[in-house]
Amino acid sequence: MPKKAVKIYFASDFHLGTPSFEGSLKREKKLVEWLNLVRKDADEIYLMGDIFDFWFEYKYTVPKGFTRFLGTIASITDSGIPVHFFTGNHDHWMFDYLPQEIGVTIHRKQGVFKLGNHTFFLGHGDGLGPGDTKYKWLKKVFTNPFSHWLFARIHPNFSFGIANKWSRASRKKGKEPQVFLGEDKEWLVAYCYRKLEQNSDIDYFIFGHRHLPIQHPIGNATYINTGDWLNHYTYAVYDGTSVELKHFDKP
Repeated sequence: MPKKAVKIYFASDFHLGTPSFEGSLKREKKLVEWLNLVRKDADEIYLMGDIFDFWFEYKYTVPKGFTRFLGTIASITDSGIPVHFFTGNHDHWMFDYLPQEIGVTIHRKQGVFKLGNHTFFLGHGDGLGPGDTKYKWLKKVFTNPFSHWLFARIHPNFSFGIANKWSRASRKKGKEPQVFLGEDKEWLVAYCYRKLEQNSDIDYFIFGHRHLPIQHPIGNATYINTGDWLNHYTYAVYDGTSVELKHFDKP
């Protein structure tokens, strides 16, 4: 019997929870449709951050909603397909609930992964490359365990309201241009070149965060940005030979 072809899927920036309940639910249903399609041949699924527009776990409380999405992920992991969540700048604060409840593996930092016959560098993409010094400082604050403890002291009715308002304002203020800016202005491109100098074995860099589907050569490697599910509904698939960007129908 011939060996089964490798199929690994990558997607990011769903921002479930925004801009409204109705808008998020419509996008969530389309996302579930995509997950049920790719699970038919997926060996692994990598969700590359900003899955939720905001996420924080209290000891006994988690954000309500996302039932269809979380149930589908649980069904996928129960079937034996590994699902990986990378934390993004909108959903730093994932702790033990999602691994325990739906069986995902959480990655809090970017890193090198050996998939099939190729070497991948994977991460959400926030705070990488030159510039954005203010956010890099804020990220250190937000990911500090003492900050987690302090935020957990605030009642959810109040803290979630603050966080959702901050999240919307941050996304609106930091909206990236929907065109490729060129190698000299794309921070993730600069980051890829620097990492490739340190590790020339990397074949593919895959990030989210930029909200723009990109496939760009980096020396002998390729930088791929998975885009988003607010405007583009794009994802990447690795078949053991190469990585291809694809579009799923918008709702």
